[in-house]
Amino acid sequence: MTAPVRIPADVDMHDRVLGPLTARQLAILAAAGAVLYLVWTATNTFLPLPLFLTFAVPVAVASATIALGKRDGVPMDKLLLAAVRQRLAPRHCVTAPEGVLPAPAWLADRDEAVSPSTLQLPAEGVTEAGVVDLGIDGLAVVAVASTVNFALRTPNEQDALVASFGRYLHSLTAPVQALVRTDRLDLSAQIGELRDRAGGLPHPALEAAALEHAEYLAQLGTQTELLRRQVLLVVREPIVPTAPPDGLGGPGLFSALVGRRRKRAAQRTTMGERRAAEARLVRRLGEAIELLAPAGIVVTPLDASQATAVLASACNPDSLLPPSAGLAAADEVITTSGADAGEYSSFDSTAADDWDYDDEFEDGVRGQS
Repeated sequence: MTAPVRIPADVDMHDRVLGPLTARQLAILAAAGAVLYLVWTATNTFLPLPLFLTFAVPVAVASATIALGKRDGVPMDKLLLAAVRQRLAPRHCVTAPEGVLPAPAWLADRDEAVSPSTLQLPAEGVTEAGVVDLGIDGLAVVAVASTVNFALRTPNEQDALVASFGRYLHSLTAPVQALVRTDRLDLSAQIGELRDRAGGLPHPALEAAALEHAEYLAQLGTQTELLRRQVLLVVREPIVPTAPPDGLGGPGLFSALVGRRRKRAAQRTTMGERRAAEARLVRRLGEAIELLAPAGIVVTPLDASQATAVLASACNPDSLLPPSAGLAAADEVITTSGADAGEYSSFDSTAADDWDYDDEFEDGVRGQS
């Protein structure tokens, strides 16, 4: 029997080229040292050394902090670049696929007027089959995965679960994301259902228990913030198949150049290639369902409305409105309320003729004044 080989957990660690320094850290320190040396060479004839050190020491400390520092496992130089991109990014974005139209003159002259930009989302739409269209980045499908209580299992059962999950990981040939998300839990529907059905129970004790449980849930919602946890399995498939990475540390330079070329080719894809990518995506999802089933993990794909609700919740996670696919899209004109949607299907032009806009506007102005 062969001895087990321990695999390091951090397989994405960069190679060290000089002592504990990686190529990225060495490049930052070398660039900072070269700049300081050039400045000293150009100013040593007329600038005293103490005055030069007052400038060089803070620059050297800042360069060393950027090169060697980390925050939450992320290098400081990457955080600095992310901060610069976030600072230069537009603050106000709107959904406008056709482009942002200029503001009217009476609004553009105001001091607090803002200039919005087009909101660029990675998802361009959701098909009727529940497949998320990512544009040139390919397709994706979202599925809900059940959880398994690993701590209550025996050691033999735990080994079997790990082996089953390992078989699924070894079968992966394309990106897969396991997303654990937490959102607010609204129990108002369950509380209302308990109170409505309590009167129809066959025994008064059952009715009292149902009402008591409804009051307990209502009190629980007022005392603490109720949360629920959901595990999502996101399977992504590029339209043009990509080459595997060069090693465990990620794609190399050649793979990156090839990836850019394939991304440009993905912009000129045909409908047949997209259908082929969707077929590969469905096959990979079926493999995930079959390989995770022995581990007790049930994978359920989301339909179009459920996938749309998940994307809407991800874009606005702190909204008080529950995510729903029935919400109006950005290009839809709202003419009635939700309660009247079944009674009126279009805007009533006769009612518009009877409405005196000028009189109502003048009455509103008088009321405010």
